[in-house]
Amino acid sequence: MKTFTYTRASTVAEAAKRATPAGAMPIAGGTNLLDLAKPELINPDQIIDITRLPDLNTVTRTSDGTVHIGALVPNADLAAHPLIRQHYPVLSRAILSGASPQIRNMATTGGNLLQRTRCIPFYDPAARCNKRTPGAGCDALHGPNRMNAILGGSPSCIAVNPSDMAVALRVLDATIHVTTAAGTTRTIPIADFHLLPGNTPDHETRLERGDIITGLTLPPPPPGRQVYRKVRDRASYAFALVSVAAIIDADPTPDASPHIRSARFALGGIATKPWRIPAAEAALADQPLTRDALNRAADLTLAGASGHGENDFKIPLARRTLTHVIAHTARNPIPMDPSGAT
Repeated sequence: MKTFTYTRASTVAEAAKRATPAGAMPIAGGTNLLDLAKPELINPDQIIDITRLPDLNTVTRTSDGTVHIGALVPNADLAAHPLIRQHYPVLSRAILSGASPQIRNMATTGGNLLQRTRCIPFYDPAARCNKRTPGAGCDALHGPNRMNAILGGSPSCIAVNPSDMAVALRVLDATIHVTTAAGTTRTIPIADFHLLPGNTPDHETRLERGDIITGLTLPPPPPGRQVYRKVRDRASYAFALVSVAAIIDADPTPDASPHIRSARFALGGIATKPWRIPAAEAALADQPLTRDALNRAADLTLAGASGHGENDFKIPLARRTLTHVIAHTARNPIPMDPSGAT
């Protein structure tokens, strides 16, 4: 690991200013940053410890039902928080589906949003990777790409976004709060936070140098049952091959197909950012649950999907997972456990 200097910030404004120079990086849980620094996939000159920043480790609810989550809330604490379990079980379940208990105890809300891809060439210093070294090329396109994206990629990059939490936040329409190096604040909708790779896959989010995530807000939960389903190679501590975060508001009718009043769903494990297509959701709104309706929604969600060899299987797997989750949730609108998730 390259030698670096270590400082501790006592205020958000101080952290933002110290994080502005090239080579300066803030650290909270460090579960991903240290992964990358040890093999020198990144080489920070300065690490700014933000773990002591005040007022960033709470979860609060306002009178209008909005919930604010501080950027330093550990993933484990967020998943277990009564407000989240009761009102946003899809988020609780998504977090519990990711990483290991030890990592969830350390990883933070803000850090989870910024975790880097798990693409094999990205982690191999001998491989070509435009995300790691702009202009180098992409060895995943015709190489080891079983875990890579079938949607949202480009000739420069097909690295998949690895976050379970971000998929749930996408279906919940979260808003991210940022403090800049100039001391101003701004908000970024989760839909706009992660960038498609295009020709600049090294630019992964809307954050600018010196920006510090201070927290995020969730609007009041929409009606319907919330579900997070993750398909992976093993039962724990594995990244998603396909995941679905869904909120389905349905009216079951005896001896007939349920009527879907509204549907929200986002997919993970298959795209370069959490994948949500409003037109696919609209195709199910105010419709009976039929095979044709499910197929239309899947067609719209997966329009343009393209495999690259090893990950070709993700296209039919994503279709089956999405349609099963929607159908199962619509037919079983009452939560099956206290958290409201499956």
